[in-house]
Amino acid sequence: MKITTEKENNIKIAVISSRELLITDVQSALDFMATVSFEAGCDRIILNKSAICEDFFNLRTGLAGEILQKFINYHMKIAIVGDFSMYSSKNLKDFIYECNNGKDIFFLSNEKQAVEKLRISYS
Repeated sequence: MKITTEKENNIKIAVISSRELLITDVQSALDFMATVSFEAGCDRIILNKSAICEDFFNLRTGLAGEILQKFINYHMKIAIVGDFSMYSSKNLKDFIYECNNGKDIFFLSNEKQAVEKLRISYS
């Protein structure tokens, strides 16, 4: 895992690149958040969807809800970047839509969009 940072509007954003799966279950998500927080001092993260296991995108597993609740609980904002058009589940599309209209979790097609969303400071 490689962590680089971007600074926008005095907000530091961790950009994570990895060729391996980083999030496969709740514990790996907690470990991931702790590593990013410790190594980069960031509470805003951009992560490519390829670093997250496919079970996350099957809402029936409950994995996405469990993991994303941890991000909320620990006040970490995340933008997951990638192509989500391959998923045909209406529930997943609705979930992504709702997340993108919130202020903590985003599913976006590219890093530029992710930086734009994460650079906004919500009170």
